Amino acid sequence: MNFLAHLYLSGNNDPELMTGNFIADMIRGSDLSMYAPGVQRGIRLHRAIDRFTDTHPLTAQSRARLHGQFHKYAGVIVDVYYDHFLAANWTRYSQLPLETYAQQVYAMLEARQDLLPQRTQQMLPYMKMENWLFRYATLEGLHSIFVRMAMRTRFESKLGEAAEALQRDYRSFEQEFDAFFPDLERFSADFISKTTIQ
Repeated sequence: MNFLAHLYLSGNNDPELMTGNFIADMIRGSDLSMYAPGVQRGIRLHRAIDRFTDTHPLTAQSRARLHGQFHKYAGVIVDVYYDHFLAANWTRYSQLPLETYAQQVYAMLEARQDLLPQRTQQMLPYMKMENWLFRYATLEGLHSIFVRMAMRTRFESKLGEAAEALQRDYRSFEQEFDAFFPDLERFSADFISKTTIQ
Protein backbone atom coordinates (compact mmCIF):
# COMPACT_ATOMS: atom_id res chain seq x y z
CA MET A 1 0.00 0.00 0.00
CA ASN A 2 2.98 2.38 0.03
CA PHE A 3 2.23 3.45 -3.51
CA LEU A 4 3.41 7.04 -3.19
CA ALA A 5 7.01 6.25 -2.28
CA HIS A 6 7.36 3.67 -5.03
CA LEU A 7 5.97 6.05 -7.64
CA TYR A 8 8.09 8.97 -6.44
CA LEU A 9 11.27 6.87 -6.38
CA SER A 10 10.69 5.93 -10.03
CA GLY A 11 11.33 9.52 -11.12
CA ASN A 12 9.15 11.37 -13.60
CA ASN A 13 10.73 10.53 -16.94
CA ASP A 14 9.73 6.93 -17.64
CA PRO A 15 6.03 5.98 -17.47
CA GLU A 16 6.80 2.28 -18.06
CA LEU A 17 9.24 2.26 -15.13
CA MET A 18 6.62 3.93 -12.91
CA THR A 19 3.97 1.46 -14.05
CA GLY A 20 6.17 -1.54 -13.31
CA ASN A 21 7.05 -0.18 -9.88
CA PHE A 22 3.35 0.42 -9.20
CA ILE A 23 2.13 -3.06 -10.18
CA ALA A 24 5.04 -5.10 -8.78
CA ASP A 25 3.23 -6.35 -5.66
CA MET A 26 0.72 -8.08 -7.93
CA ILE A 27 3.42 -9.84 -9.98
CA ARG A 28 4.70 -13.25 -8.90
CA GLY A 29 7.81 -15.10 -10.00
CA SER A 30 11.01 -14.13 -11.77
CA ASP A 31 9.91 -14.60 -15.38
CA LEU A 32 9.01 -11.08 -16.49
CA SER A 33 9.46 -11.70 -20.21
CA MET A 34 5.80 -10.95 -20.99
CA TYR A 35 6.35 -7.31 -19.94
CA ALA A 36 8.01 -4.51 -21.88
CA PRO A 37 11.63 -3.81 -20.81
CA GLY A 38 10.69 -0.59 -19.02
CA VAL A 39 7.98 -2.33 -17.01
CA GLN A 40 10.42 -5.11 -16.11
CA ARG A 41 12.86 -2.51 -14.79
CA GLY A 42 10.07 -1.02 -12.68
CA ILE A 43 9.17 -4.39 -11.18
CA ARG A 44 12.82 -5.07 -10.37
CA LEU A 45 13.21 -1.59 -8.90
CA HIS A 46 10.21 -2.17 -6.65
CA ARG A 47 11.62 -5.46 -5.40
CA ALA A 48 15.03 -3.88 -4.81
CA ILE A 49 13.42 -1.03 -2.86
CA ASP A 50 11.52 -3.54 -0.72
CA ARG A 51 14.69 -5.52 0.04
CA PHE A 52 16.63 -2.37 0.91
CA THR A 53 13.81 -1.12 3.13
CA ASP A 54 13.25 -4.43 4.91
CA THR A 55 16.94 -4.78 5.82
CA HIS A 56 17.63 -1.18 6.86
CA PRO A 57 18.29 -0.68 10.60
CA LEU A 58 16.10 2.42 10.82
CA THR A 59 13.03 0.69 9.44
CA ALA A 60 13.77 -2.19 11.83
CA GLN A 61 13.48 0.32 14.70
CA SER A 62 10.12 1.49 13.42
CA ARG A 63 8.83 -2.07 13.04
CA ALA A 64 10.05 -3.06 16.50
CA ARG A 65 8.01 -0.27 18.07
CA LEU A 66 4.85 -1.71 16.52
CA HIS A 67 5.52 -5.43 16.78
CA GLY A 68 3.94 -6.00 20.17
CA GLN A 69 0.60 -4.62 19.01
CA PHE A 70 0.53 -5.55 15.32
CA HIS A 71 2.92 -8.52 15.00
CA LYS A 72 3.37 -9.57 11.35
CA TYR A 73 1.58 -6.45 10.08
CA ALA A 74 4.18 -4.11 11.61
CA GLY A 75 6.18 -3.90 8.37
CA VAL A 76 3.11 -3.12 6.26
CA ILE A 77 2.13 -0.38 8.71
CA VAL A 78 5.59 1.19 8.67
CA ASP A 79 5.49 1.30 4.86
CA VAL A 80 2.24 3.28 5.00
CA TYR A 81 3.55 5.54 7.79
CA TYR A 82 6.50 6.40 5.58
CA ASP A 83 4.17 7.25 2.70
CA HIS A 84 2.39 9.57 5.14
CA PHE A 85 5.60 11.41 5.99
CA LEU A 86 6.48 11.70 2.30
CA ALA A 87 3.03 13.12 1.53
CA ALA A 88 2.87 15.39 4.58
CA ASN A 89 6.24 16.93 3.69
CA TRP A 90 5.86 16.71 -0.08
CA THR A 91 7.18 20.23 -0.75
CA ARG A 92 10.61 19.05 0.43
CA TYR A 93 10.71 16.52 -2.38
CA SER A 94 8.88 18.07 -5.32
CA GLN A 95 8.03 21.49 -6.70
CA LEU A 96 4.84 20.00 -8.14
CA PRO A 97 1.91 20.13 -5.69
CA LEU A 98 0.92 16.70 -4.39
CA GLU A 99 -2.64 17.04 -5.69
CA THR A 100 -1.32 17.78 -9.18
CA TYR A 101 1.19 14.95 -8.99
CA ALA A 102 -1.52 12.51 -7.88
CA GLN A 103 -3.83 13.43 -10.75
CA GLN A 104 -0.98 13.09 -13.25
CA VAL A 105 -0.18 9.61 -11.90
CA TYR A 106 -3.80 8.47 -12.14
CA ALA A 107 -3.97 9.70 -15.74
CA MET A 108 -0.70 7.98 -16.60
CA LEU A 109 -1.91 4.67 -15.17
CA GLU A 110 -5.32 4.94 -16.84
CA ALA A 111 -3.55 5.40 -20.17
CA ARG A 112 -1.71 2.11 -19.55
CA GLN A 113 -4.62 -0.04 -18.40
CA ASP A 114 -3.47 -2.84 -20.71
CA LEU A 115 -0.27 -3.18 -18.66
CA LEU A 116 -2.05 -3.50 -15.31
CA PRO A 117 -2.98 -6.85 -13.73
CA GLN A 118 -6.72 -7.38 -13.40
CA ARG A 119 -6.76 -6.71 -9.66
CA THR A 120 -4.90 -3.45 -10.20
CA GLN A 121 -7.32 -2.44 -12.95
CA GLN A 122 -10.17 -3.03 -10.51
CA MET A 123 -8.43 -1.05 -7.75
CA LEU A 124 -7.42 1.99 -9.80
CA PRO A 125 -10.88 3.64 -10.08
CA TYR A 126 -11.26 3.52 -6.28
CA MET A 127 -7.73 4.80 -5.81
CA LYS A 128 -8.49 7.75 -8.07
CA MET A 129 -11.99 8.45 -6.73
CA GLU A 130 -10.79 8.43 -3.11
CA ASN A 131 -7.47 10.08 -4.06
CA TRP A 132 -5.32 7.73 -2.00
CA LEU A 133 -2.02 9.38 -2.93
CA PHE A 134 -3.22 12.72 -1.58
CA ARG A 135 -4.99 11.25 1.45
CA TYR A 136 -1.74 9.81 2.81
CA ALA A 137 -0.88 13.36 3.92
CA THR A 138 -3.38 13.56 6.81
CA LEU A 139 -3.95 11.34 9.81
CA GLU A 140 -7.65 11.21 8.96
CA GLY A 141 -6.87 10.02 5.46
CA LEU A 142 -4.36 7.55 6.81
CA HIS A 143 -6.93 6.11 9.19
CA SER A 144 -9.40 5.53 6.35
CA ILE A 145 -6.69 3.76 4.35
CA PHE A 146 -5.86 1.48 7.27
CA VAL A 147 -9.55 0.70 7.82
CA ARG A 148 -9.87 -0.29 4.15
CA MET A 149 -6.77 -2.48 4.49
CA ALA A 150 -8.17 -4.15 7.63
CA MET A 151 -11.30 -5.15 5.72
CA ARG A 152 -9.16 -7.10 3.25
CA THR A 153 -7.04 -9.07 5.73
CA ARG A 154 -7.85 -12.70 6.41
CA PHE A 155 -6.83 -12.57 10.07
CA GLU A 156 -7.26 -10.14 12.93
CA SER A 157 -4.80 -7.36 12.09
CA LYS A 158 -5.77 -4.38 14.27
CA LEU A 159 -4.91 -2.22 11.27
CA GLY A 160 -7.78 0.07 12.19
CA GLU A 161 -5.72 1.11 15.23
CA ALA A 162 -2.57 1.93 13.24
CA ALA A 163 -3.20 5.67 12.77
CA GLU A 164 -3.72 6.03 16.52
CA ALA A 165 -0.44 4.17 17.14
CA LEU A 166 1.32 6.66 14.88
CA GLN A 167 -0.10 9.59 16.82
CA ARG A 168 1.22 8.16 20.08
CA ASP A 169 4.82 8.11 18.87
CA TYR A 170 4.70 10.44 15.88
CA ARG A 171 8.03 12.17 16.36
CA SER A 172 10.03 8.93 16.71
CA PHE A 173 8.61 7.52 13.49
CA GLU A 174 9.14 10.83 11.72
CA GLN A 175 12.78 11.02 12.81
CA GLU A 176 13.40 7.50 11.54
CA PHE A 177 11.79 8.33 8.22
CA ASP A 178 13.79 11.56 7.87
CA ALA A 179 17.03 9.67 8.45
CA PHE A 180 16.11 6.70 6.27
CA PHE A 181 14.53 8.25 3.19
CA PRO A 182 17.64 9.99 1.80
CA ASP A 183 19.38 6.59 1.85
CA LEU A 184 16.47 5.12 -0.09
CA GLU A 185 16.50 7.97 -2.61
CA ARG A 186 20.19 7.42 -3.29
CA PHE A 187 19.74 3.66 -3.56
CA SER A 188 16.83 4.01 -6.02
CA ALA A 189 18.59 6.58 -8.20
CA ASP A 190 21.67 4.36 -8.33
CA PHE A 191 19.57 1.32 -9.29
CA ILE A 192 17.86 3.26 -12.09
CA SER A 193 21.13 4.63 -13.46
CA LYS A 194 22.71 1.17 -13.52
CA THR A 195 19.76 -0.47 -15.27
CA THR A 196 19.10 2.12 -17.97
CA ILE A 197 17.85 0.56 -21.20
CA GLN A 198 20.27 1.23 -24.03
